[in-house]
Amino acid sequence: MKTIAVVIASLIAFSGIGHAAGGIGDAADITAPVKEIMEATRSNWTDNNSDWTDIFDASRLDRLYSRDFVAKYQAAAQSPAADDDGISPFDYDVIVNGQDACPLEDLTMAAAPAVNGTTEVTVRFRKSACTDAPDAKDTTTVRFEVIEEASQPVIDDIVTENIETQARDSLKATMELIAKGQ
Repeated sequence: MKTIAVVIASLIAFSGIGHAAGGIGDAADITAPVKEIMEATRSNWTDNNSDWTDIFDASRLDRLYSRDFVAKYQAAAQSPAADDDGISPFDYDVIVNGQDACPLEDLTMAAAPAVNGTTEVTVRFRKSACTDAPDAKDTTTVRFEVIEEASQPVIDDIVTENIETQARDSLKATMELIAKGQ
């Protein structure tokens, strides 16, 4: 029963996500690609044993990500470091920034005003709330850089914050390193 309550609470929180005008179309459109990625990620970490949703499958790459992001992803996917099935260049979930997580809790999203054509959509959530780990109460922050291409908002980069170093890690930079074999 607790799991159902957590899922319902997450859905209610996710559906009521606030946002601010950001300059690409109307404010609701700016966060659309981020909402789709976060809904897939949230679903991936629920306890309902559903199939894993690939946030980089071909249909999402074509619709939700910038041309530059897709080019870097495809180059990284050609690397020998790509997973065994050759589908993903990552061996971890790039949104939760790890291989393990609990159902996401306290999910929030906010879009900042656009700066030089880029709107930063900040997503925060707790990914370890179901554990007794010391970091169970920590909040994970992911920043999506959203731009406009072909009159549509698309994700141009995904930036995670490294809790230990307080550094920001760009997924595009990571993909460039993977493509170079580093």
